[in-house]
Parts: sequence; C-alpha cells; structure tokens
Amino acid sequence: MNDAAADVRATVNAEEWQSRVDLAACYRLVAMFRWDDLIFTHISARLPGREHHFLINPYGMTFDEITASSLVKVDLQGRKVAPSRYEINPAGFTIHSAIHAAREDAACVLHVHSINGVAVSAQHDGLLPLSQHSIFVLSSLAYHDYEGVALNDDERPRLVRDLGNSRFLMLRNHGLLTVGRSVADAFVAMYFFETACMMQVRAQCGGGKLRLISSSIVDGAPEQWERVTHGAGSNLAWPALLRKLDRIDGSFRE
Repeated sequence: MNDAAADVRATVNAEEWQSRVDLAACYRLVAMFRWDDLIFTHISARLPGREHHFLINPYGMTFDEITASSLVKVDLQGRKVAPSRYEINPAGFTIHSAIHAAREDAACVLHVHSINGVAVSAQHDGLLPLSQHSIFVLSSLAYHDYEGVALNDDERPRLVRDLGNSRFLMLRNHGLLTVGRSVADAFVAMYFFETACMMQVRAQCGGGKLRLISSSIVDGAPEQWERVTHGAGSNLAWPALLRKLDRIDGSFRE
C-alpha cells in the first residue's frame, strides 16, 4: 500500500475502509465490462452508520484507476467532509444525493451510460420482456423522462418520485440506474439490467418477429428474483468478482 493510501486508511474505521474497497472494485468492474463513459458516470455508496455521508468518484479519474483511498467523501449538500484534492461530478451529486436522501435502502446507487442501455432507453417502449434477464428487471423497473444534464435541483423530486420503491430506473435517452442494499447488490442488478438491454438490441437486429414473454411469467418474477439472487450479490458473485479483480490488478484496494 502506498503512503497516500495508508494515510487515508489511518483516518477511517474498518467499516468505511471496506466500503471504499467495495466501491473502488465496483468502478473497476464497470470499466472491465465496458459500461463506463470516460469519466462521466458515477457510483456512490452510503457510509455505514453515517447516513448523511457517502463516497463518490473523484472527477477526472477514469474508472480503471480509481482506488479505495482516492474516493471522495461528501455530505448530502455536496460538501467534502474529508480532505481530497479532487472535486466531484455535479450531475452525479444531483442524482445520487436525491436518491440517498429519499431511500433508506439505497446504500449504493449505480448509474451508467452503457451503449446498450442508452439504446434501449431511447426506444419508445423501453425494455421488452424478451429474455429471462429482462423479467427480473421488469419486476422492479421505473422510468424517468429526460430533462437534460442533471444539474438542476428542481429535477430531484421528480427523479425520486419516478424511482419510487423500484430497484431499476431507466433514464430515458440517458442511461441506466440501479439501487442496492450494498455495492454488490447494485452491481449484480446492473449486470442483469445491461445484459437484458444488450439481448434486446441484438434480438431486434436479427430482423425477425420477436416473441414476448407472457405477462403472467413477468408477474411471477419478483419471487423468482429473490429465490435466484438471494445472497448471490453479497455471498457468491461479489467475492468471485473480487478474486477476478485481484488476479488482474489488485491496486483498487489501495
């Protein structure tokens, strides 16, 4: 661990450091799956026991270079609550602070401008019930109309209203967003979301008539989601993904 990382680690408790490691890993995974958009999207995590403080990316770093110590700690007003030479993305703050403030269960908010996600968000009917992945998303999916770059505070109540209690939010003409009880849960949810969008775009490119999954199957998806993914984010998929990152480049832990 370098000196800068050691300095940060010395000033935070074990719970915050683990949150930093998990969030840095999430940024690296988003880059690995090619869901990043240079430096222009964002993922945030609420700090355990500090409901008004959360971590977000240093604006100007690419996702594949973010580390646990480089994450910026801010409050719900966007003020840094720990020293950092980096600023944060103002659009990221608008979106993330609104959701963290409104949703107690939103420990992590993950937002991407993935190519497949934006492509589907620009379609009039949004996500279609075309795949097994899609039914899990459709079981808890909301939509928010595009209002331009998210810089205006007056968009916050509409964003929160549209999200409601959903796990997935499609930002029309903009991208995808997931909320989770942990970084792991938000990432696994985004994997299903983006993959469902990719499958839809590829199915549409085939040119043939599409077969839609029946509404009765979609209606039963919430129970199936819990049975299939219960603990999968935190207990199975996430540790495996961390091992994968460690094999490639473990510097996210610094």
